[in-house]
Amino acid sequence: MKKVFYLLALLGCISYAEAQPYCKEVASLKGEKWWGGFVGIGNMMPFPSSTREFDMSKENFNNQIVPFMLSSVGRYIWSEYPFKFQLSNDTIKIVSEYEEPVLVQAGKTLKEAYLAASAKHFPPSGKLPDELFFSKPQYNTWIELMYNQNQKDILDYADKVIENNFPTGVFMVDDNWQKYYGNFEFKPEKFPDPKGMTDRLHQLGFKIMLWICPFVSPDSPEYRMLAAKGYLLKAKGSDLPAIVHWWNGASACYDMTNPEAVAFLKEQLRNTQRMYGIDGFKFDAGDVGYMNGEYDYYDKQANANTFSQRWAELALDFPFNELRTSWKLGGKELVQRLGDKDYSWNAVSLLIPDMTTAGLFGHLYTCPDMIGGGQFSAFLNIEAGKFDQELIVRSCQTHALMPMMQFSVAPWRILDKEHQEICARYAHLHEQMGDYILQTAKESSQTGEPIIRSMEYAFPHQGFTECKDQFMLGNKYLVAPMVTTGNNRTVILPKGIWKDDQGKTFRGPKTIQTEVPLNRLPYYERIK
Repeated sequence: MKKVFYLLALLGCISYAEAQPYCKEVASLKGEKWWGGFVGIGNMMPFPSSTREFDMSKENFNNQIVPFMLSSVGRYIWSEYPFKFQLSNDTIKIVSEYEEPVLVQAGKTLKEAYLAASAKHFPPSGKLPDELFFSKPQYNTWIELMYNQNQKDILDYADKVIENNFPTGVFMVDDNWQKYYGNFEFKPEKFPDPKGMTDRLHQLGFKIMLWICPFVSPDSPEYRMLAAKGYLLKAKGSDLPAIVHWWNGASACYDMTNPEAVAFLKEQLRNTQRMYGIDGFKFDAGDVGYMNGEYDYYDKQANANTFSQRWAELALDFPFNELRTSWKLGGKELVQRLGDKDYSWNAVSLLIPDMTTAGLFGHLYTCPDMIGGGQFSAFLNIEAGKFDQELIVRSCQTHALMPMMQFSVAPWRILDKEHQEICARYAHLHEQMGDYILQTAKESSQTGEPIIRSMEYAFPHQGFTECKDQFMLGNKYLVAPMVTTGNNRTVILPKGIWKDDQGKTFRGPKTIQTEVPLNRLPYYERIK
């Protein structure tokens, strides 16, 4: 690796010129457009002709990273290691400290580039996360309870799911249920009977997941025990645990490159499952963007990206899992959620391009954030009657025909009866389409093809390169939700015969204007 060359240069064994990073320039071909690197900026893709520099070893945009770029004319770039890239006048400049990334001409289309890269670099595992994810909604307590996770309000939330005619599904208890970070016991002052709570949730028809992270509160009993075992990440050149600054303060951190530490953590999670009847975990954090200090990893060749990958790999042992960030791992049986978005129309418009980008990077089983947004700060100081109810409904509809849908802000708290009933209807549509979504997911686990597909992927070189407001669900359904305010939109149908959600038939290629009242989600079944 290139770092070895730097050391050799310092020792005088080679010249500094020989120790320079690998640089590569790739000039775009005529009409060629590029995707790559970061799910969190999928809405920027295909990239414009010029961009700022992006660094995979320093940032992750609150989402997944893959050392991979692919183009609309069948080319792709791959590296096993993080690299920097920048577009300037339609030329990609790549800099790597590790190796020269490989440029491959795999075909003539975006799909051919993707399938060739998937087969070689991130083949599908043949496995799925738990099948319930694809047919039932998820409910996350974050927006409603934030850091006040407690037994009474959790059970109240679950009861209201049923009272308001929403399907049961996966129930996620978010951050601050535990005594402190690194501990996996419920706070007794907030949860007088946690096993009774989980038994009740199971009786209601939910599966239960708990939020966890790799961090450990400093000077806790767990901290002292883990430090003595050598299971915590160490500060550079020190025997002392490193302190990582993240969004909830400053904490020590499991060294995920230490197999003994990982095995120990896994056993703690298994104990939590046995003790409380928990089905799985939401594996939060692991962001490259927060691991920006100087550390001594157990694996001497590791870096922040390795750490992120190993944290995500832990989730593979738990079929009920969710991640918001990872390094590589395309094709694996992991639920990869989009990063938290704010409560805005702009955020709704980002869902489709970010989801299709996740698919293009091999993240087959992705959830499009939380309905209405997952940034809790955007929901503060808004009275229940002051929410933009149209926005919440359109966000819900956009989620409904994606692989997964997740509620957090409670529709029954912020919506009137009419808007709430529309959301319940589309939660049930997701349930009704569950067999098709699951079958598509099973096919994806064998072929590597995304469940959610960009129009350019599905219909190459037909003018869809910049299309970001409609998508394909598998091979069969074209979905065209409203992602802006209003009740009319343009839909572009490719060649073929299409039947819409109202039973009307169209012959493509055809551009149509369609009325979209608030209670309608336009989608089109490919008949031929």
